Amino acid sequence: MIDFDERERSETGGLSTADLATAGKRPKEEIQNVPVVAANAGSEDRDENEPLLSLDEAASLRRKWDEVQGGFVDEPRRSVQQADALVAAEMKRLAEMFADERAKLEAQWDRGDSVSTEDLRVALRRYRTFFNRLLSI
Repeated sequence: MIDFDERERSETGGLSTADLATAGKRPKEEIQNVPVVAANAGSEDRDENEPLLSLDEAASLRRKWDEVQGGFVDEPRRSVQQADALVAAEMKRLAEMFADERAKLEAQWDRGDSVSTEDLRVALRRYRTFFNRLLSI
């Protein structure tokens, strides 16, 4: 059996779902340094339908979960700890992904009075896409 516990601890830094529940906000400097991505016509609708994880990522996570579940009979406590670490790592990754996307969106429209109505329209469409992806979780 793979030493899943050690691998997950190194990947997550010992992170648990409880840690995520009490985590603070990202520093403002980190958010401000996110590059602005130009919106492509029609990309918003396409993005709404894209899965959050690629097929390879989903398959990899499923294999990790199968390892965790398979170890339950021999070491139930360890399996539950591994399950918590796996869920925490994915929650953290999703939260970072959405935080980065939100920062990019904010950078699109938060330029003072020099923002055109068209830029604001595009920003609102991207927020809609972002919001719909959040709801898909």
